[in-house]
Amino acid sequence: MLIYHCVGGGRASSVDLPVGLFEEQAAFLTEHANVLDLDTALEVLAGRRALPPDAVVLTFDDGTADLVEHALPILVRYRLPATVYLATGFVDGPRSIWGDGGALSWAGVREMVSTGLVTLGSHTHSHVLLDRLPAGEVASELDRSVELIGEHTGVQVAHFAYPKALEPSPDADAQVRARFRSAALAGTKANVPGRTDPHRLARSPVQVSDGMRWFARKARGGMGFEDTARRALNRRRYAGATR
Repeated sequence: MLIYHCVGGGRASSVDLPVGLFEEQAAFLTEHANVLDLDTALEVLAGRRALPPDAVVLTFDDGTADLVEHALPILVRYRLPATVYLATGFVDGPRSIWGDGGALSWAGVREMVSTGLVTLGSHTHSHVLLDRLPAGEVASELDRSVELIGEHTGVQVAHFAYPKALEPSPDADAQVRARFRSAALAGTKANVPGRTDPHRLARSPVQVSDGMRWFARKARGGMGFEDTARRALNRRRYAGATR
């Protein structure tokens, strides 16, 4: 599973990919991989479907306008399914989750769904780190996100991704399991059929610096050492944060 964030958003960020690079990666996946939608992948992991060679799942976190403007046309061109995990508190807002004016609209969310290629998931309402929240506040973060997606799109959300891909508290874990069919973290490793907890899905973050060489390795489930170092850094980086 691959994590994307922004495509062509013009941000000075390691996860805001140039449009040309994203299209090159899409072309690579079309030729060298079997890109599955998340529900099919879960069937494979549960042993109810055969594992196709070089299986990959595409996911996008947060939800920004550039996903509709730049990423979606490429997904449609190459017929690649993807899951978009929305932090619903920023949709139709004055500012995006990045603090700029590139907020995704609900009209844009509906446009993504209308392609038949995009599965919607929850990324909480306010992108809060669930392991830092008091137990009583976790439910409202999850439920508000699910309610808004249903209200604006008619989609019943079945999938979740933890903000910053950080491990949840035991209470948050229990509440996520009670509401969603799957939950995604980080991990930068392959998810193995018969040995993967669907509420602990590992994903590999795609960065600008990956280019094509390291992207190809991540698409094949490699680069685990990089993720171990990244998670150690993030534990320090977000030690006092709530979002």
